[in-house]
Amino acid sequence: MAGAIDLHSYLRDVPDFPKPGIVFKDITPLLRSPQAFSATIDALAEPFDGQRITAIVAIESRGFIFGSCVAQKLGAGFIPIRKPGKLPWTRRSEEYILEYGSGTLEIHDDALTDSDRVLIVDDVLATGGTLQAAAKLVNVFGATIVSLATVVELTFLHGRSRLGGMPLHALLRY
Repeated sequence: MAGAIDLHSYLRDVPDFPKPGIVFKDITPLLRSPQAFSATIDALAEPFDGQRITAIVAIESRGFIFGSCVAQKLGAGFIPIRKPGKLPWTRRSEEYILEYGSGTLEIHDDALTDSDRVLIVDDVLATGGTLQAAAKLVNVFGATIVSLATVVELTFLHGRSRLGGMPLHALLRY
């Protein structure tokens, strides 16, 4: 819950998406509500106010929605981590496994420095593969990962256990 708004009521389950057996947590009703969306951004950013975050690293594509707003709220830069072939500059990549396949993430090779204090933002923590890969990419730069932040954590998939003890701020847990 964020303030007086029950954010749980703004998510819907979509069975068998993106493949049979997966129950997808759809955030589009939350995005549709200005009040719920604003409360979500406030709740994601609030624990990090005053922590000198210099960069929000967000994961394509739904992480961009939340990460860019949190970056503005915290006065930090925004760094996109994208799927292969989407970044125009030289880049670093990391492969990962998720609950319904595998993938690769990329970041520009000049995106961060060792003086950056980073908050990694995504919409959902499921099995942890995506956030783990993003953290590995950030670590290559020697930047400090202050925390990870997600709107949803699917606790039954035990993704937190793959994060090596990194702090995680999740608004909603299922």
